Amino acid sequence: MAPNLEGSEDALLPDFPRGPLHAYRSRASFSWKELALFLEGEDMLRFKKTIFSALENDPLFARRGGHDLSMETYRELNFLRCKRLLEYDIFRMDDLLQSPLKCLALVNCLGMYDWSLATKVFLHTFVFGSAIYNSGSERHLKYIPKILNMEIFGCFALTEVSHGSNTKAVRTTAHYDPTTQEFIIHSPDFEAAKFWVGNMGKTATHAVVFAQLYMPGGQCHGLHPFIVQIRDLKTLLPMPGVMVGDIGRKLGQNGLDNGFAMFHKVRIPRQDLLNRTGDVTPEGTYVTRFKDSRQRLGASLGGLSAGRVCIVSMSVVNLKLAVCIALRFSATRRQFGPTDDGEEIPVLEYQLQQWRLLPYLAAAYALDHFSKSLFLDLVALQQGLQRDDRSPRQAELGREIHALASASKPLASWTAQRGIQECREACGGHGYLAMNRLGSLRDDNDPNCTYEGDNNVLLQQTSGYLLGLLGRSGPGGTRFESPLKSVDFLEAYPAILGQRFEVASLQDCLDSSVPLAAYEWLVCYLLRESHQKLSQEKRSGSGDFEAKNNSQVYCCRPLALAFLELTVVRRFHEHTHRPGVPPQLRAVLRRLSALYGLWSLNQHSALLYRGGYFSGEQAGKTVERAILELCSQLKDDAVALVDVIAPPDFVLDSPIGRADGQLYKNLWNAVLQESKVLERAPWWPEFSANKPVVGSLSAKL
Repeated sequence: MAPNLEGSEDALLPDFPRGPLHAYRSRASFSWKELALFLEGEDMLRFKKTIFSALENDPLFARRGGHDLSMETYRELNFLRCKRLLEYDIFRMDDLLQSPLKCLALVNCLGMYDWSLATKVFLHTFVFGSAIYNSGSERHLKYIPKILNMEIFGCFALTEVSHGSNTKAVRTTAHYDPTTQEFIIHSPDFEAAKFWVGNMGKTATHAVVFAQLYMPGGQCHGLHPFIVQIRDLKTLLPMPGVMVGDIGRKLGQNGLDNGFAMFHKVRIPRQDLLNRTGDVTPEGTYVTRFKDSRQRLGASLGGLSAGRVCIVSMSVVNLKLAVCIALRFSATRRQFGPTDDGEEIPVLEYQLQQWRLLPYLAAAYALDHFSKSLFLDLVALQQGLQRDDRSPRQAELGREIHALASASKPLASWTAQRGIQECREACGGHGYLAMNRLGSLRDDNDPNCTYEGDNNVLLQQTSGYLLGLLGRSGPGGTRFESPLKSVDFLEAYPAILGQRFEVASLQDCLDSSVPLAAYEWLVCYLLRESHQKLSQEKRSGSGDFEAKNNSQVYCCRPLALAFLELTVVRRFHEHTHRPGVPPQLRAVLRRLSALYGLWSLNQHSALLYRGGYFSGEQAGKTVERAILELCSQLKDDAVALVDVIAPPDFVLDSPIGRADGQLYKNLWNAVLQESKVLERAPWWPEFSANKPVVGSLSAKL
């Protein structure tokens, strides 16, 4: 049944102004308003509009061009904006907790405006705040209202100068002193300094610090989180024993102050240990409900999965913004034509431009659905943790989500990275202008490939999970099943390996069931190859560490990526083929699903041929023809599909990507509004000065 668009919905989703983009909008096979309501729902659309309107109507958020501001000014402005946001009603935590997707939407909407702002807010409220809420106990709840009122400002300090991914090797220590009932937080040397910590550089007053917990007898109980005050609340000067500072300019997100901290025997109360996974009695006895230290560490670092899932969504936002800019540009940019003296045609009409951009549009839709569904899975896991659910299903759900999150961050951030670059190049020279935002999107997305775990390292977590399934044999043999059913297809592991690509015609290839079946085979094949490679290494005398190390590049790494791509394809396929999809939206959604699946699969053609799933030249050619055919079918829908996911022009902030399609008018106006664009250079006398260049310049420097 089609959503009702009469009355209030027209105000919620107003028509776009007629202009150069109208031709494409009028040719769309569906209503963009109906698709937006189907995908988001009216309540979510209203929530997002509330956020966007608040930003646009508040003078503090007026666009000033972050690249023209000094770093110090940019950070001051960013802090003031953060402070203002926390005064708005949109931060009513009760409402956000009742609708978890609104939490995600809030961060994403702010990120569409400016990732420095979004990250600052996210780190303070959700990362710092949730670390206290989820890792602490009732005695720590006093901090939550202080966080929301900005009485304190927080950060999450795990990474050190010399250790990031290897969290077990973190070297900051926390020795318990029973005579004073205090922990002594200490950095043994500069390599143990907390580093890269967002908000720590200039702003944070408190940090959740991870340190190795030592008892009076010298026994180490591993990594635990502590609340440590690092700056005075009134002066923002460092607390005694704390050396804290800023790490300097980064490649992007310079409105966010990333910093470092060293601790010289800093004493904190015993109660400031976040004690959900382990506690210390006043006398100095360590107590925990976890028998296995690895389980306890995993529970205390559980927030990292939440961070990774959020980074997936952040990466998707960046990809959305880039394809919105590039496709609106491509629909209005005219170059060449069939005849030398004829009318030029939009570059979107060229097959090469469609092939470059439309698969990334499909990826934005597929990954967006996946990121939301995975976020809801994570919420269900965290709710179980809050209930102290210790069931086998809860434990298995945790392992499955960890595996999915560990591979989804690499897939999403790398897809966005490649997609933004393709969009930049597809916009030609205009895409290189900073004002059109593709450069800042590329720079702001880049850290997504690194923080919360290096992408290539994270993929080893996922491949390890899959290989571990082969080692679980019950009375009836190996069983493959999981709470989210992401590995259930492996129950048919031997039979799937015997399957082959048997698509008879191009038309039969235009459905996502085709790449879905191929991906199941590919994952089974890579799982077998990885298992055999590991076994071969061990038979050759390699230990576990060396065997795993030697099996990554051509086996375990592609296994993890293929498994996650399969999961994305499966979830989007099921979403677009479910009965509840309105009939008028089925065709376009299924084309997006098929295009994403086939385009992703095509990047594994060598493996498909090597393993025997493809044979003969027709298999590969059929997939390639299907990709081009789907691009052709989606070409007239591209602008409408962009309209569904694009934020308002004020937020998108790209002259060549504005919704009215007045490409050159908007670009010209933006150029003329740039600072000092028509002024002569202040160094103009040097043009005719008759003196040595080196001496003159040296005097000024």
